[in-house]
Amino acid sequence: MRFFERLADRIERTDSVVSVGLDPDPDRIPSFLADADLPRWAFNRRIIDATHEHAACYKPNAAFYEDADGWRALRETAAYAAGKDVPVLLDAKRADIGNTTRQYAEVLEWVDAITVNPYMGRDSLQPFLDREEKGVFVLCRTSNPGGSDLQDLELDSGEPLYERVAALADVWNANGNVGLVVGATTPDELAEVRGIVPEVPFLVPGVGAQGGDAEAAVDHGLAAYPGVDVDVGLVNSSRGIVFAGEESARPDEEATYFGAAGDAAKRLRKRLNRHR
Repeated sequence: MRFFERLADRIERTDSVVSVGLDPDPDRIPSFLADADLPRWAFNRRIIDATHEHAACYKPNAAFYEDADGWRALRETAAYAAGKDVPVLLDAKRADIGNTTRQYAEVLEWVDAITVNPYMGRDSLQPFLDREEKGVFVLCRTSNPGGSDLQDLELDSGEPLYERVAALADVWNANGNVGLVVGATTPDELAEVRGIVPEVPFLVPGVGAQGGDAEAAVDHGLAAYPGVDVDVGLVNSSRGIVFAGEESARPDEEATYFGAAGDAAKRLRKRLNRHR
C-alpha cells in the first residue's frame, strides 16, 4: 500500500487528520523520566500511548534526535508507532545531490514519509521520489517570519517562488507520492496553492502553539486522492499536544501529564472535524 493510500485508511478509521509532532525537547522532558535509559524514547512511547486513538500520523522532527541516543530513540519510536498502525512522517527537510541524497533517502527504510527541501531542484529529490510507496512532502510555503525572504520573490513570470515550487511538485508527482508543506498561518496563500495543485495532499504545520487557522488548514489542506473515499492531508500540532501536560493540574504525576496530551489531541481532532 502506498503512503497516501495508507494515510487515507488511517484517516477514515480514526476520523482524524491530526499529525502529532513528536519533538521531545530534552529540556522539557518531565523529571520523572530523567532516569530512563532513553528519555526521548520513554517520552514518545507515553505520548503515543496517550494519543494514538486520535492521530492520523506522527511527525518526529529530526532536529530533536541528532545524536547517537537520539537516533536510537527515533528508531524505537518509529517501530512502536508502526505497532499501533500509525504512519510516521520524518520532518527532516533533506535534499542534496548524487550519492549524498541517495544516502539520505535510506532513512525511508524505517519511516513512511519524509519532508524534503526543493532548493537544489529535482535531481536532489529523485531518490526520494523514486520510493513509490513512500510519501515525500516538499517544502512550499512555510509559516516562519523569514519564509518570505525567498519564498515571496517574484519570478519573471510574475508568480512568487512558492507558487512555482507548488507547480513543480505537481510535475514531480509521477508516482502519486508527493505532498506539499504549506503553513496554516497564511490562509490566503494556502488557498492560492490549493488552486495550483488541486489533488496534492498538504502537511499543514502551525496549528497549535503557532496559532494557525484551523478552518483554512482543513478547507485547503485536504485533497481528493485517486482511489480512496476520504480527502487526504495532515494538520500538525507539536508542542500544543506533547507538552500540554506542563499546564495540567499535576504536571509531576505521569498519568495526569500524558493524559493532558491525549486530551489535547482529542480536542484538536474535534476542532478540525468541525470543518471537514
